[in-house]
Order: sequence, then C-alpha cells, then structure tokens
Amino acid sequence: MLQSIHTMARRSSLYKNARQFGHAQEFLAAEYLRGYGLKLIQCNYQCRVGEIDLIMIDSCRVLVFVEVRFRRSGRFGTAIDSITREKQRKIRRTASHFLISYPQFSNRICRFDVIGISPSQLSGGLHYEWIKRAFE
Repeated sequence: MLQSIHTMARRSSLYKNARQFGHAQEFLAAEYLRGYGLKLIQCNYQCRVGEIDLIMIDSCRVLVFVEVRFRRSGRFGTAIDSITREKQRKIRRTASHFLISYPQFSNRICRFDVIGISPSQLSGGLHYEWIKRAFE
C-alpha cells in the first residue's frame, strides 16, 4: 500500500512538472510569434472537446490557432508528424467552439499553424520551426 502511494505521488509531481514545462514552451512560442508581429488573444483555450495552445491574430488580421510541440530530438519525427488526424479534428472542433463563444472573431479568416521547438545542435539554444497552414 505504501509503495502505491509513493508511486502515485511521483506520477502526480511529474504531471505537474510536465504541465509547467508545457506552459513554458507555449510562452516561448508566443514570444517567438510576437516577434513576427502576431498578437496573442488567448493561451490554453479549453472546452469540452479539446484545447488550443495559442490563439493569435497576424498582421493581416487572420485568426491563427497554434499548436505548440516540443521535441527533444528528431528521432521520432518532426512537430507536424506528431499531430494525428484525430488531433487535427479536435483542434478544428475546439476552434469552432471558440468562434461560437467569441462571435467578434467569427467573420475572420482562420488558419492552423504548428510551432515546433527543439534544442539547437549548433547554438545550444532553442530552434523554432513554424509551419503556417499546417492543416486545414
């Protein structure tokens, strides 16, 4: 019994740290995209169907739904490779929910972008891969 309590506690703390790590990556992605003129509307939009990491508006007034992915290496594929058809469907449905919930954005052109973040082999910093119109 004591063993299972410790196991649950470790899993709980790992989940919390993973969530915090994810939020940190989303913050970095938002800052990166702000450098290209995008304006942040909302982080972590959640509804019963799913979640969208970032919702932004670009300089042409296009509403951009952004999925953020962190990859420690390219060994298992790129950021875009990690987004399944099911994940795309959830993001689209969540975007529809957002547009219904915030009618002031409902007449805007929308697009779905992915931003992959990975450690840079050359600089030791971070490498960003921004894929515009990753899926429609």
